Amino acid sequence: MASGRAPEDADTEGSAHTEDGTVAGSAPASPAVAAADAARPASGESVRIDSWIWSVRLVKTRSMGASACRGGHVRVNGERVKPAYAVRVGDEVRYRHAGHERIVVVKRLIRKRVGAPVAVECYVDNSPPPPPREAVAPAGIRDRGTGRPTKRDRREMERLRGITGPDDDS
Repeated sequence: MASGRAPEDADTEGSAHTEDGTVAGSAPASPAVAAADAARPASGESVRIDSWIWSVRLVKTRSMGASACRGGHVRVNGERVKPAYAVRVGDEVRYRHAGHERIVVVKRLIRKRVGAPVAVECYVDNSPPPPPREAVAPAGIRDRGTGRPTKRDRREMERLRGITGPDDDS
């Protein structure tokens, strides 16, 4: 075999292998770490911000990540960035979506989308906790089959939601 590689069963530089193929004295790598390492860019390569936020599952698609960047919803270290911005380890990424802001610090660069347990290991989440469920007012719930609300019903629901005050009746 002229490939230049040593056969798999040969010892390389005197390191002892166990029966399961791992090097003795080192901890076995978890599948999550192996997947993150496989998705890591080659040395010297950078990762685009739209690709990174898609890879770590902050957005569903890469095109959604690019449009979020173009719309000014993604900030890196306090600056609005374009989709092609090269993200680095240690950068603080703020992503605003649906009235909620995610604040994450880049811990590992990955270029391919990975599973959720692996993606969580690639950043530190510093996002504020969501508001408690009791603080959110429930929407007006109507009985099934009661039909379309009347003008009076609609005004009553708006008053309960806090959209209009009691003296806004015209």
